[in-house]
Amino acid sequence: MRPDKTTSMREAIASFVRDGDTVALEGFTHLIPTAAGHEIIRQGRRNLTIVRMTADIVVDQLLAGGCVTKLVSSFVGNSSAGSLGELRRRIEHADPEPLEFEEYSHHGMICRYLAGAQRLPFFPLRSYAGSDLPSVNPAIRTVSSPYSDERIHVVPPVNPDVTIVHAQRADRAGNTQIWGLTGVQAEAVFAAAKAVVVVEEIVDDDVVRSDPNRTVIPAHAVDAVVECPRGAHPSFAQGYYDRDNAFYRAWSGISRDRERLREWMAEWVHGTADHAAYVAKLGEEFWAGLAVGEAMSLPVNYGRRL
Repeated sequence: MRPDKTTSMREAIASFVRDGDTVALEGFTHLIPTAAGHEIIRQGRRNLTIVRMTADIVVDQLLAGGCVTKLVSSFVGNSSAGSLGELRRRIEHADPEPLEFEEYSHHGMICRYLAGAQRLPFFPLRSYAGSDLPSVNPAIRTVSSPYSDERIHVVPPVNPDVTIVHAQRADRAGNTQIWGLTGVQAEAVFAAAKAVVVVEEIVDDDVVRSDPNRTVIPAHAVDAVVECPRGAHPSFAQGYYDRDNAFYRAWSGISRDRERLREWMAEWVHGTADHAAYVAKLGEEFWAGLAVGEAMSLPVNYGRRL
C-alpha cells in the first residue's frame, strides 16, 4: 500500500519550514504558491532565504511579513503590472532593514536548480558572456574547459531546505500532475532536501494513471501533499481559474504605501485563519468572475474536463 502524504497547509509549514531555512517557492506565471507564502507569514517564520526565479507579489508579501533576510532571484517585479513597494524599500533604502539580494539570469537560476537536482558541484553556461552580472555576483565564476583552452562561466548548485510548489492535482502518494507552463517545479523539488506540493485537488490513483504524461513530479520526490483550492491566487491555475489581473494592477499602489500595505496584510493574511477563509472572504461572485470556460483542446477524462 502506498503512503498517504496528505496533510493540511498549517501542518506542512509547521513541519517543513524552520527559521533560517532556504525555501524555494516556484511556479512560473501560473501555479504560484501564494497560499503557502501566506501561511509562512501567519506562522511568523524569520530569517528565511527565499529562492524564486520570478520574485513577485508573494515575495513582496513575505518581506512585508518580516520573514525574509535574503532573496535569490533572476527577476523582481509585479509581472508587467508595476513595482514591488516593500522590496524596493528594502533594497534601495535598507528600510526598515537591508535585504541581501543574490541575482542571476533566468537561465542561471535554471542551471543552479539543475546542478542541485543532480548533486553537481556547478553548472556551465554561456549566457553571461557580455553581461555585467558576474561583476556584481561573485558566485558566478569561470573555469577552464578540460577539453580546450576555453574559459566558461559556471554557477553553483542550489539545494533548498524545502521547496514548495503549486500544481493542478496529485494523488495521495504525491504523484503530481502539471500542465500548461511547467517552469522549473520538478528541478526545484529534486534539488531540495524536502518538498511540499500544494494542489488544487487530490485525485484518485486511477485519474493520475489514466494520463501519466502530465505527471511532472513523482511521488518519491514529495514529502507532503496539501489540497488547497484556489491557492495560487492572484496567479492562475490553468483549467481551474484565471489570473486576477485587477489585483496585479492594484498591488503597486497597495505596496507603495507602507500603511496601506500593513492594513492589507492585517486584513487578508493575519486576519484570515487559513486560505479557505481568504477564499470565502473574496466571495463566490468574485470567483465566478475568474471562472474558466471549456477548452475544446482539453480531453474528457472520467466524465469531467481536465
